[in-house]
Amino acid sequence: MRLTVLSTLLFAGTSLSAGSALAAGELNLICAADVVICEQMQGDFQKAHDIKVNMVRMSSGEAYAKIRAEARNPKTDLWWAGTGDPHLQAASEGLTEEYKSPMLDQLQDWAKSQAESSGFKTVGVYAGALGWGYNTEIFKQKGYKEPVCWADLLAPELRGEIQVANPNSSGTAYTALASLVQIMGEEKAFEYLKALNANISQYTKSGSAPVKAAARGETGLGIVFMHDAVAQTSEGFPVKSIAPCEGTGYEIGSMSIVKGARNMENAKTWYDWSLKPDVQSRMKDAKSFQLPSNKTAEIPKEAPRFEDIKLIDYDFKTYGDPEKRKALLERWDREIGAVAN
Repeated sequence: MRLTVLSTLLFAGTSLSAGSALAAGELNLICAADVVICEQMQGDFQKAHDIKVNMVRMSSGEAYAKIRAEARNPKTDLWWAGTGDPHLQAASEGLTEEYKSPMLDQLQDWAKSQAESSGFKTVGVYAGALGWGYNTEIFKQKGYKEPVCWADLLAPELRGEIQVANPNSSGTAYTALASLVQIMGEEKAFEYLKALNANISQYTKSGSAPVKAAARGETGLGIVFMHDAVAQTSEGFPVKSIAPCEGTGYEIGSMSIVKGARNMENAKTWYDWSLKPDVQSRMKDAKSFQLPSNKTAEIPKEAPRFEDIKLIDYDFKTYGDPEKRKALLERWDREIGAVAN
């Protein structure tokens, strides 16, 4: 038996030295953040570990759908980043694995709360508030008033000037939908969304795409997480970010190990590594300006701070529930998506 185990380990390329902390093999990863940070994380991890990362970048909604579709024969080991609601939904449906990282005690309360509420089947890796970014040059040229409240986005002159993602594919857009329902109540929120539809030029697939379009001058304004708007500003584009005056929701970008992962130990290695302060402090190098979940990680100076924003008490448990999420998305499809411009 010992010879068989030894042969297997040597064949897999695993070092048997007592000082080696590296695991050999592969990791199949879905990354639901912006492609630049995804590639940076992939590269940094592979430099530090003898593990090849097969990464696919997709939006949160797409990631959840893929993991759900593959539940009987998982092809993904780990799902890193993207809004927390679909991660919580996956947890509640038994699609992800319970794991208590030794890094938990180093995390912010909101990150630990995310883990606890899911039965430790997901954990917070970063956070960011919802808002929008608008192109200041377009608004100046066309004489538009700066929109500082949700109500201002209904201004008739903004017809065709706003982009937001589709909440079926985008965690950003689902957070916006759930936030408006919590701020206004469901009936008034859908009345608002119907009125807003007149000003929407496109419902994009990706959550950050609307503000990238605004940065390029293809649209006036994108409803996004504020850190995505700040990222465009940091690149030199004329984008100003706004936190809505009525209040706004926020995301807890999360991470989950897929139940039945083929490379379970490698998934746990990434999980623990990605919660380290030095790893999270590097995120700003990829123009990723979220608030890191590790208490001692460096907060980017550009990051929109929660204390400067009127945040709602976002109900992650309710709006991450599969039935609630399904009902809201079906209503959005019926009343907004079906009549979208």
